[in-house]
Amino acid sequence: MDAVRRYLAEIGRRGGQRSRRELDPETARKMVRVREARRAFRRFRVSCFWSSPPDYLVTAADVPWVAERLRTYGGREGWRLGSRLCR
Repeated sequence: MDAVRRYLAEIGRRGGQRSRRELDPETARKMVRVREARRAFRRFRVSCFWSSPPDYLVTAADVPWVAERLRTYGGREGWRLGSRLCR
């Protein structure tokens, strides 16, 4: 039982340490923008991206395209998400 407690304590200690990866703010913002664009692509695929393959992987270069399609064909919610992607 003591070995299990030590093991869990070690895992908790490592999990609480700060990440060693350092990102500059601009790179972090780009990563978030791509993640949000991918999420929007999946959510609005039927209404805005029907001509694209369902397993299409959105990249950083595709974010303006996703935003434009959302604002054009996504209704109010799509317009809001597309505008947020363009910030």
